[in-house]
Amino acid sequence: MIGFRTLFYKEVLRFRKVLTQTVAAPVLTSLLYLLVFSYLLEGRMRVYDEVAYSAFLVPGLVMMSMLQNAFANSSSSLIQSKITGNIVFVLLPPLTYWEFFAGYVLAAVVRGAAVGLGVLAAAWIFVDLPLRHPAWILGFAFAASALLGALGLIAGVAADKIDQVAAFQNFLIMPMTFLSGVFYSIHSLPPFWQDVSHLNPFFSMIDGLRVGFFGRSDVSPLASMGVAFASLGIVSGIALAMLKSGYKLRF
Repeated sequence: MIGFRTLFYKEVLRFRKVLTQTVAAPVLTSLLYLLVFSYLLEGRMRVYDEVAYSAFLVPGLVMMSMLQNAFANSSSSLIQSKITGNIVFVLLPPLTYWEFFAGYVLAAVVRGAAVGLGVLAAAWIFVDLPLRHPAWILGFAFAASALLGALGLIAGVAADKIDQVAAFQNFLIMPMTFLSGVFYSIHSLPPFWQDVSHLNPFFSMIDGLRVGFFGRSDVSPLASMGVAFASLGIVSGIALAMLKSGYKLRF
């Protein structure tokens, strides 16, 4: 396990060295979303009768930040290593593909958790937020960060240039996060778009996280957890298959 621990430490150290960029900036962005949207819609929009709109926003912003930053951590690390050529120093040691996968994905989970906690701590200054079921929060936070860490691993392995990873993030990750119920309940949508939203695994994770805070959700938390871990299993299987085959890593 020395190889895994070393790779994991390297990846955590990588984003820890630039915390202003990797943690502080996403926290500030989410806080601005909270302040702007709560100022505009507080008192005009209410999703759950007993929950203020500003409080409703917070779990969605926490999850959105975790998803985007977990993906960014693994994808940016891999593509930068491939472009600069220092990926060879990761490939030369006798690391199994499981250790390679676990090192990158767990580091992405750590960054996602750091950003999520930062957003939550900042939001608590402005919003009275309950905490009803911490176990649901931990479960969905881990599943979401691991899923996007594995997805970032796939993007980093498959891409040859930074703009290909950026396209993956801009045209897939960003739309899926913004259209997953961060700023609204899917019950406010027409029936067709409600059905479409249920196909988005990011919706299940955001809705599940709200259960942990409010004890309320649009769908069953057990169903959402099933979707989250099923998605994690599928994406992890693809990532492991790519690493085992050496796709775009062995030259």
